[in-house]
Amino acid sequence: MARTSSRILGVTALGITRDATRILDGITWSVLKGEHWVILGANGSGKTSLLSALTGYLTPTTGEVEVLGQRYGASDWRELRRAVGIVSSGIRQMMHDEEPALVSVISGKFAMIDFWGKASARDRAEARRILRQVECEYLAARPWRVLSQGERQRVLIGRALMAHPRLLILDEPCAGLDPVSREHFLQFIQRLGRRRNSPALVFVTHHVEDIMPVFSHVLLLKNGRVLAGGTREQVLESRSLGKTFGASVRLKRTAGRYGLTVRVTGSGSRARRA
Repeated sequence: MARTSSRILGVTALGITRDATRILDGITWSVLKGEHWVILGANGSGKTSLLSALTGYLTPTTGEVEVLGQRYGASDWRELRRAVGIVSSGIRQMMHDEEPALVSVISGKFAMIDFWGKASARDRAEARRILRQVECEYLAARPWRVLSQGERQRVLIGRALMAHPRLLILDEPCAGLDPVSREHFLQFIQRLGRRRNSPALVFVTHHVEDIMPVFSHVLLLKNGRVLAGGTREQVLESRSLGKTFGASVRLKRTAGRYGLTVRVTGSGSRARRA
């Protein structure tokens, strides 16, 4: 049993029911210090609901969520949320078009969208340091509206890092990126996760191609339940992924990266890449 002090996140028998529909069913999962996780599942598998529960925006019907030894519902949720950084399409859509990237990063310290306060010299210096860390210092003065999709994702990561989170959740961060931008972004995530004192990463996706070598563990979800969870080497194999996506698939690994071939049955069908 791992010591509690090494546990960043603990989910125990988590269940969510809404309008007689079971959305999550008995999720038990832990993230320990030094681990980086991928949550993998098909559309409708429960990934978004699990994230909402982890960040305190969706109240569980049963079970517990614990962050850094503090339990949601028994501690100040606002303070617990500060320990969890999140990058999602919802946040991306709320950013103000004219807000400079430097100000967007500063706003993360205060968990504020469309920052209206006066930033201190210390906050501005810290935000510049973080922009360097996310390899976007050159964007400091550029408004949100002119940033590319990949630049926006990096700025949002910088915004999350401004609060010095112990856990950073990336909710399908490659959505909308073209193949070249996607690969640049994934290489950036690889470097981020390798850095000393990096927060624990939780990367949510439905593409095995997004899984970089830095990710040590994988959680497979299907129909609101954990299908498998453990080290990348233990979990990522063709049979478990076939169950996850409800299809006959073959997993390939080349130079530490993954690809998935899906066999579609039926008249005139052909194999396709996922």
